[in-house]
Amino acid sequence: MPAAAAAPATVRNPDTTADVIIVGAGPAGSTAAVYLARAGVDVLLLEKSTFPRDKVCGDGLTPRGVKQVLALGIDVSGDDWLRNRGLRVVGGGRTIELPWPTLQDFPDYGLVRPRRDFDQMLADLAVKAGARRHEGTRVTDPVRDERTGHIVGVRATTEDGPVTFHAPLVLAADGVSARLAVGMGVQKRPDRPLGVAVRRYYTSATRTHDDHLESHLELWDRTDPARPKLLPGYGWIFGMGDGTVNVGLGMLNSSKAFGRTDYRQLLRTWLDGTPEEWGLREAHAAGPIGGAGLPMGFNRTPHYRDGLLLLGDAGGAVNPFNGEGIAYAMESASLAAESVLQALGRPDGASREAALAGYAAAMQEHLGAYYRLGGMFSTLIGRPAIMKAATRLGLPRRRLMYLVLKLLAGLYDSRDGDWADRVVRMLTSAVPSV
Repeated sequence: MPAAAAAPATVRNPDTTADVIIVGAGPAGSTAAVYLARAGVDVLLLEKSTFPRDKVCGDGLTPRGVKQVLALGIDVSGDDWLRNRGLRVVGGGRTIELPWPTLQDFPDYGLVRPRRDFDQMLADLAVKAGARRHEGTRVTDPVRDERTGHIVGVRATTEDGPVTFHAPLVLAADGVSARLAVGMGVQKRPDRPLGVAVRRYYTSATRTHDDHLESHLELWDRTDPARPKLLPGYGWIFGMGDGTVNVGLGMLNSSKAFGRTDYRQLLRTWLDGTPEEWGLREAHAAGPIGGAGLPMGFNRTPHYRDGLLLLGDAGGAVNPFNGEGIAYAMESASLAAESVLQALGRPDGASREAALAGYAAAMQEHLGAYYRLGGMFSTLIGRPAIMKAATRLGLPRRRLMYLVLKLLAGLYDSRDGDWADRVVRMLTSAVPSV
């Protein structure tokens, strides 16, 4: 009698199976994909949109973001990049220009490039490194091992219907919605700051070529010159170098006006009070007003749980001092990739889990105390009287503003440095990191 045939093994489609799944091909997801793919890891990069696609953002990179771009080996000398040399701060009836500091840890220049181009460049770099990118793939929820609760894949919808992707590790870089984190039971922290921002492009011959990023600490409605009104929030004007400017404003949930304000109308009202020659009027709008949430100060933790790592906005990595997100998204990606590589080099079990838990610990060590300090700052500036006093007293004092720039932009050396670096390190060491 012939022996019974063995039951056929379950064969998974190699197009939907990988060592690591990364959900979201923004700066966090694509950066992680580059590092992992370059190390030989089989990576599936899933993006809900189709490139090129736009994102609501200021499009500006401080030197902190430039450092991450350079770390990927990207050439920033071409015409696609507009270089800037500092921050222009407007408020309290004054304007001050602050050059980016000379540091060990960061370069001394910033860059501007539209997210429409920037994100595609990073996603293409990930593919060049070996990652397999699936666009038009909207991930809906995690697939979990029924016995352990560990994530083992994700479910998604595509033009061709539902698809299930499989991997033992998943990196969630799916933005403020944090759909995967929610599906894994990682909830938002109500004790951490939250912001909202709106942005629009305008054609402006006078403001498009600017060697400074411009920040407005006070938003004035001067449509009636006899009765100017101070509006809630802070604004920015970033020249794009192509005949347009990126203009926007943000507001923190520490403001009483948060959630009760028509932010799009607020933007129009502010800009109607700017000089006519700037061209920041409806007739010169180069597109619609877009809005987005800003998850700040690690408002979703832990950053690792049961095979899922939270990167960028999904882990609330936006800087609560200034609303910057790109640099910190890319930093989180670098730390996550390091932990994943260590984990994949170990046998499945306690040692691998320890390596992955190291990502959450590294995030806390890297930014936890600084972000707690930023949370305190956001609470203070949500009070108009404090913000107004700080602006009027601080801007005339250049030495103080040098310190403020280093603190708010996270541009200080982690060792050595000057007096301002030591002050920032002292302040961060005085608060808990969790």
